[in-house]
Amino acid sequence: MRFCNIASGSSGNCTYIGDEGTHLLVDAGISGKRIEAGLNDIDLTTSDMAGILITHEHTDHIGGLAVVAGRYGIPIYATRGTIDAIKKYPRFDRIPDELYHTVKADESFRIGDFDITPAAISHDAAEPVAYSFQNGKKRASIATDLGIYDDKLVDIMKDSDILMLEANHDLRMLEAGPYPYRLKKRIMGREGHLSNDLCGKLLVDLLSDRLQKVVLGHLSKENNLTELAYETVRLEVTMSRDESRWRDLNVIVAKRDERTECFEV
Repeated sequence: MRFCNIASGSSGNCTYIGDEGTHLLVDAGISGKRIEAGLNDIDLTTSDMAGILITHEHTDHIGGLAVVAGRYGIPIYATRGTIDAIKKYPRFDRIPDELYHTVKADESFRIGDFDITPAAISHDAAEPVAYSFQNGKKRASIATDLGIYDDKLVDIMKDSDILMLEANHDLRMLEAGPYPYRLKKRIMGREGHLSNDLCGKLLVDLLSDRLQKVVLGHLSKENNLTELAYETVRLEVTMSRDESRWRDLNVIVAKRDERTECFEV
């Protein structure tokens, strides 16, 4: 199984997951040109993709979807609520209806070599989900854009070899920052975004002997710092377990406009 984050943040999100036979994207929130360039960097092309899985309909997750799916005829997988919300955007009427495939939270489905389980998450979107991907004995899971998490999400994502988790903001930076009160309240709310602290707690709940790679993603440009996200999550893990458990993990912070390395497990 291979995993590469192409872009992460409020300006656009896109992640590649695949193996030799099946290639998938999670979200297409950047331009088709940037998606193609990111895939070219790992010796793939957009036309190689067997599907695009959409977490929710916000533009930083679907900004390039109409161009990419329409141009290459790539199937789109999303919940019914998300599909209906996408179709309300005028420029998305170019996507043929037959490209849409409805998925449901907690109901696994298969694309090529992957068994995929969507998990309902708490965010201010129509019907948002996280995704967990099983490929033989290997598992990768992605959960961003959620204000809180619950035991069901942990259960679906547990025993992952690769995790991508949201570390959106530092609470103190957000509280003291320039955002209006209403926006601060939204971000910190149950349907907002995970703080660095909550990201660390979620990671602690998901720790297992199998976990090898962790990507911290969807960092706020205004309310977070790469080093702060990393250190806050590290402290949560070391206080709950010990320093040696943190050293066993390969933890990186995804950047807004640079792809991560391509992990392989």
